[in-house]
Amino acid sequence: MTAPSSTERPSGVALEEVRSDAAEVLQPGASMGLRPPSDAGVLAEERRSRSRPTVPGRTEEILRAFHEESAIGKAYDARLMAEIWKFVWPYRKLLWVALAGIVITAAGGLTRPLVMREAIDDGAMAGNAAVLTRGGLLLVAIILVEQLLTFAQMYTVQIVGARAMADLRRHVFGFLHRLPVSFFDRQPVGRLVTRVTNDVDAILEMFAQGVLMMFGDYIKLLGIIILMLVLDWKLALIGFATAPPVAVLVTIVRRRSRAAFREIRAKTARMNATMNEQVSGMTVVQAFGKQEAAAADFDHINVAYREANISAITYEAMQDAAIEMVSAVCLASIIVALGVHPVSFGTVVAFTAYINQFFEPIAMLAQRYTLLQSAMAGAERVFGLLETLERDAPAQRKVAEPSTGGAAVGFERVSFAYKPGVSVLEDVSFEARPGEKIALVGPTGSGKTTITSLLLRLYEQQIGVVRVDGKDVRGLERHDLRGRFAVVPQDVFLFPGTVATNIAAGEEPDGERVAEALRRIGAYDLFMRRAGGLDAKVDEHGGNFSAGERQLIAFARALYRDAPILILDEATASVDSDTEARLQRALDELLRGRTAIVIAHRLSTIRRADRILVLHKGRIVEQGKHEELLALGGLYAKLHELQFRKSAPAPERANGRLRQTSA
Repeated sequence: MTAPSSTERPSGVALEEVRSDAAEVLQPGASMGLRPPSDAGVLAEERRSRSRPTVPGRTEEILRAFHEESAIGKAYDARLMAEIWKFVWPYRKLLWVALAGIVITAAGGLTRPLVMREAIDDGAMAGNAAVLTRGGLLLVAIILVEQLLTFAQMYTVQIVGARAMADLRRHVFGFLHRLPVSFFDRQPVGRLVTRVTNDVDAILEMFAQGVLMMFGDYIKLLGIIILMLVLDWKLALIGFATAPPVAVLVTIVRRRSRAAFREIRAKTARMNATMNEQVSGMTVVQAFGKQEAAAADFDHINVAYREANISAITYEAMQDAAIEMVSAVCLASIIVALGVHPVSFGTVVAFTAYINQFFEPIAMLAQRYTLLQSAMAGAERVFGLLETLERDAPAQRKVAEPSTGGAAVGFERVSFAYKPGVSVLEDVSFEARPGEKIALVGPTGSGKTTITSLLLRLYEQQIGVVRVDGKDVRGLERHDLRGRFAVVPQDVFLFPGTVATNIAAGEEPDGERVAEALRRIGAYDLFMRRAGGLDAKVDEHGGNFSAGERQLIAFARALYRDAPILILDEATASVDSDTEARLQRALDELLRGRTAIVIAHRLSTIRRADRILVLHKGRIVEQGKHEELLALGGLYAKLHELQFRKSAPAPERANGRLRQTSA
């Protein structure tokens, strides 16, 4: 179905206010309401701004509020890891294998300096070639085993991460389908795309870059501390004296980098949302010459995204440089201490190796912590979305008693508003008997599309009862309710695939049923003339089909579904009069034997309706047949007169007299 008109549409985060407030601003060449970039391109932007009206501050704030992410407060890392663990749990056996490999690899790394010490002191220094050879071979064996286990555990961890994140991505995608339409009215599309793609990828990166190796790093640190104390506790204490500055530095950087990565996730979502809007609206951008304004708006967002990345990079660089500096100071301190505290050459080599190994896991922990920060920022967004409590049309227990009137569709004193204080429907009541064709007409914003949205329970009415087959829609499961309807919208949405898959609309296409649906509307030969016939390729949004062909596919889709109630929402409004006439046969076939709710601005298409409901400002002000309403002389008659006056042939002057031109 088409989206509700401007007065029917929900505001979300003041979205309607954005449209109304920005209507005068968003003229050809005008800015889209965001600040110009603060660095590159400032002079060019200033030149452009001289020819553009100043954007009201309130509009700019509303636009920013709609697109920006809400700030997330204190992060509960343990809670987020527990949520991630739910998706890792099915692959826990592989994870245990990887952890075992990590522990063995860490132990191998700890034994290498001890082997080197023995080979030097008892072999090289003592002139024992056998000990030296044995030590060298043992060292080679340890390194080979380490590398093989490192490959195995890295591969295993990444397999676990890829599978777990595929499950998470599938879960988020399915969750989005269970949310109500009102939720999507408040969310930019790009933000939701970011949740399923970038944010989940940030969590996957945690596995791909070996964050699980942090356990091995902690084992190494603990082992190094113990072995250094055993080898020489005095030299060990000198080395450990540099640990507190590192701990303080990591703590400071950790807090700031967390905020930086959270900002990156927010700016990524906003950039995706803006790109989606600009690409989707490219026709309008080009038609109104808004390329420069759109580029300036995107540049502003791009600069903010760049600054967030630079901030994260700065903290990471500071951390790495500081750790390297402290490591060098530690080694220098030990060398100085050897002047007053002599030890064997093998012990010096072992201590040097342990010092390098001591700061190596610290540096790796810092790098992996950076990845962990990014992953936690992404997890905050993903699981924050999954905590949304709204659900699409949940069945309720306390509903109105079933009606015994036998109506296929019924409204009983229904009132509805998308936002408080702005009513769209007020005290609407009507019934449609099985097989009856009801037409809804009225000015834009009178509530026509909202009625069909309430029938499908895309939104919940605040007052009154909506019935389908005598039952309160709030007591029906959504699949049961919507399975009773076939909808033909004004703007037909076709998915990439084939003609057959689009007619089947999500089901496995039955070739015979698809062909029969097309035959019934007289379009079978038309589509069979295409290369591939029913398997002809459909591009994105059906761009390789004409408006009339897309509409025929929508009619065939409704016939394929074979639902008892039909909703036609401006089904022929997007085609010209000649195409509409050719579609009339398909429309007649579609309406045969079905209850129908028909929305149409072209009054010529609803003359044969059993009953016409005329809406004005959310109320039914007139109802009856076409001839009755014309005789009444009310709103319908005025709409009819206005519409046909516009389509009447224009007079032209000939020989000083007016005559009608032929149509």
